[in-house]
Amino acid sequence: MTQFFGTNAFKFGLFGINCSGGMAMSVAEDRWKADWQEITEVAKLSDEAGIEFILPIARWRGLGGDSDMWGRSFETFTQAAALGAMTKKTGIFVTAHVPVFTPVFVAKAISTLDHVTSGRVGLNIVCGWNADEFRMHGVAIDGEHRYDQGLEWASVVERILKGEPEFDFKGQYYDLLGLKTDPLPIQKPRPPIMSAGSSAGGQAFAAQIADILFTTFSSLEQITASMHSLKAQAAAHGRTPEIYGQTFFVCRPTRKEAEDYYYYFAEEKADLGALNYMKRQKTATISKRTLAGETEADRTIMQRMTEPDRLGVGRMEHSTGKRYSGMFPGIYPIVGTPDDVVAELVRIQQIGIAGATAVFMNYLKELPYFVQEVLPRLERLGLRQKVRETVA
Repeated sequence: MTQFFGTNAFKFGLFGINCSGGMAMSVAEDRWKADWQEITEVAKLSDEAGIEFILPIARWRGLGGDSDMWGRSFETFTQAAALGAMTKKTGIFVTAHVPVFTPVFVAKAISTLDHVTSGRVGLNIVCGWNADEFRMHGVAIDGEHRYDQGLEWASVVERILKGEPEFDFKGQYYDLLGLKTDPLPIQKPRPPIMSAGSSAGGQAFAAQIADILFTTFSSLEQITASMHSLKAQAAAHGRTPEIYGQTFFVCRPTRKEAEDYYYYFAEEKADLGALNYMKRQKTATISKRTLAGETEADRTIMQRMTEPDRLGVGRMEHSTGKRYSGMFPGIYPIVGTPDDVVAELVRIQQIGIAGATAVFMNYLKELPYFVQEVLPRLERLGLRQKVRETVA
């Protein structure tokens, strides 16, 4: 929402810098290694460039394959404290798995981080999909009811953060006594809540609890339909969230350089072992429930990808028309020159999308060029303000 991240007409969230591999299922040598010093350099660069927020992935183990994507990751609450202390403007999100963290812990931690960051923290709520990860915590995933638990969990967290008088809570999943926290967060009525829905159940969950919704898409037509569906679902609950798209940038001085590099890391060096592991895990936990009136055309990218009879690779498309196996399912690659990238972002913004993830194969090597070449073009088009004019 604009009050959280300034007034730019199109915003960016740097996504996945805390995990090895970022969002590329690739064994290419220059893939993101999640080195702490490089993470801090990228965070400071994002802060100086006016990137609106940093959004981490919550992971407890990798995806296997030859790269073991996400096998190295920094925990998001502790990372937020560190990055929050070394930045000044960028929003700092944490990502919390509902089955792992209690509502009271999250409320206390978020309030603490909001003070550490002087009112810049945000909460990304996820209900989980990788059963192997949750076994590490002694927790099982109930694919049919995880979002029901998530709704109950989120309602408790929100009540605590808003500073309600001490209260007890008894629901289907939680029986809690004497709930309160002090200090309360700086942001009122609470810090922003984010959620990303890929399945029908995930989208319905996000529509009920989130100020910012991230959605997967494979074409501009599909994100248009998703945006309208998500806004309609949210409106039914009295909510008006902003919709963000998940995008991956390969930006080079020439289109050939960009396309060649994209082919290299996403096709020649694709990590099919990691991709197939993720598909198996998602297939095992995805809910079989659908929304009322849902048709085959409405079914989301992640559902289509994980259905057992559709486990082929290379289904994602981007503006140059290529489809490669190593591009993370559900993320939209934008490949080309700075002018190509800006033209595609303009099309996305004109649909009504508020912003996008900023994801790169190697953040430290590629973000500086993006900041130097893409952001000024968006400024000249009026989609972003110069950094010194941006409202923090």
